[in-house]
Amino acid sequence: MARTVGIGKQNYERIVKNNNFYVDKTNFIKEWWENDDEVTLIVRPRRFGKTLNISMVERFFSIDYAGRSDLFENMNIWKEEKYREMQGKYPVISLSFANMKENTFEGAVIRMCQILSDLYNKKMFLKDSGLLTEGEIRYFEKASNDMTQMDAVVSLQRLCDYMQRYYKKDVIILLDEYDTPMQEAYLNGYWDEIVYFIRNLFNCTFKTNPCLGKAIMTGITRVSKESIFSDLNNLAVVTTTSNKYADAFGFTQEEVLEALSEYGLSDMEYGVKDWYDGFTFGKMKDIYNPWSIINFLDEKKLDTYWANTSSNGLVGKLIQEGSRGIKLIMESLLNGESFHTKIDEQIAFSQLEYNEYAIWSLLLACGYLKVEGYTIDGETGKKEYDLKLTNKETKIMFENMIEGWFKDYVPAYNDFIKALLLDDKKAMNHYMNKVALATFSNFDAGNKPSESTEPERFYHGFVLGLMVELSGRYVITSNRESGFGRYDVMLKPKNSADDAMVMEFKVHDPEDEETLKDTVDAALLQMKEKKYAASLEAEGIPVGHIRMYGFAFEGKKVLIG
Repeated sequence: MARTVGIGKQNYERIVKNNNFYVDKTNFIKEWWENDDEVTLIVRPRRFGKTLNISMVERFFSIDYAGRSDLFENMNIWKEEKYREMQGKYPVISLSFANMKENTFEGAVIRMCQILSDLYNKKMFLKDSGLLTEGEIRYFEKASNDMTQMDAVVSLQRLCDYMQRYYKKDVIILLDEYDTPMQEAYLNGYWDEIVYFIRNLFNCTFKTNPCLGKAIMTGITRVSKESIFSDLNNLAVVTTTSNKYADAFGFTQEEVLEALSEYGLSDMEYGVKDWYDGFTFGKMKDIYNPWSIINFLDEKKLDTYWANTSSNGLVGKLIQEGSRGIKLIMESLLNGESFHTKIDEQIAFSQLEYNEYAIWSLLLACGYLKVEGYTIDGETGKKEYDLKLTNKETKIMFENMIEGWFKDYVPAYNDFIKALLLDDKKAMNHYMNKVALATFSNFDAGNKPSESTEPERFYHGFVLGLMVELSGRYVITSNRESGFGRYDVMLKPKNSADDAMVMEFKVHDPEDEETLKDTVDAALLQMKEKKYAASLEAEGIPVGHIRMYGFAFEGKKVLIG
């Protein structure tokens, strides 16, 4: 009989006790222990079992779970006597920054102090153990929600000291979602303050802590060393391109096939692979998204489970406000193509607004892109990667995100699409101006908006919207060669009954054109002289079925002709 699927469960103990569906990842305990790294940072996309594995490691090592052989006796780790004897033998501190989602630095510090004081409250017996001096007892009492930043920075180091003296063993520290406060700080404008605070906390906890035995940190991104890890030379970093722990997070092909068989869903294998496969960790390919698989086993239908679990606000912001080049690459990705780029797995959040490599590195770390292959520069030895959207679920996620850019203006946007299909220029102008007026600022990336760049950001975002809206009816491309130049946008019909379209976007230049109408005429003349319709004609589309549109921008005003 198939086990009950428990959705959203991240507590290892409850999953085992309730006999919920679980893929045995306990070999991670052995692999991590025998690698003997002092501090291990593991980067994986969200919903890939990081929190569950942290819970598993805590239940295995922590003295608080001594004698709990029932939690592991049916698991792979229990096959070796050496590890059976290690269960429940170590002092462990386990904490998570998952809920540090504050919009101010002051709020983030308060939340951090709450997390740290909760740890002290759980270890209150140490204060009465007779091992602490009067000064240490006074500090113990200061570890509260309103402790100072200086006290918070040293709190974990001191707690390790107290626990080491009590248990006479060095302490294991498990920190889940270490980078959540960093992402929130970037989005809410207090990056510099949080960096200083976290750097000092990590230095005291993981570097200058004589009572630290081993530690695991998990997160989605590898924040650059210069930001918070500048003093940690004892850090072993495991990213999505590393071979360590490659099968410990996410489900392998074999594990998915066994799960489908258990639930009588083996006939869905190919659909499941198309939707949820595609992740690669190190040299291991065909890693599946566990959250989606678990939900699929429960619902027994293919859907966007992972993409809908949390906000993709940072990713959406970077693409929507990104340059023309970023939007062109997104267009290629949505068309199923790959692109070649450098990446830097040390994410520098301060560079995200202007460094495209940093953006693609972030999307790779978050699981939205996968590595198709790479080349190595013969002189520098540096790798460059071929990246592609991970799977069908990811593609749908991006399509929904792009639709969301216009969702507040759906009536005007939909009416523009209808007018475009009907070749109703008057209506096109009316509705396009309503959309542009409402959405221009959403596509402006800089702190100093520029009317000369804003239209370009807007119309490439607009093209992505067209792709999502009309992809079933047209093949939509932009910035490709045709005739003697490069057109801005081309819509090639999939049905011979529909007209093809070519669009050219121009910003009004008052030195060259007196009116917006002159700018439209210049766009139309350019399309004609450079024969932008040549590639369509070469495919047998009659000239009479090829429409040409010139879009002229002046500030937030648009004229289409």
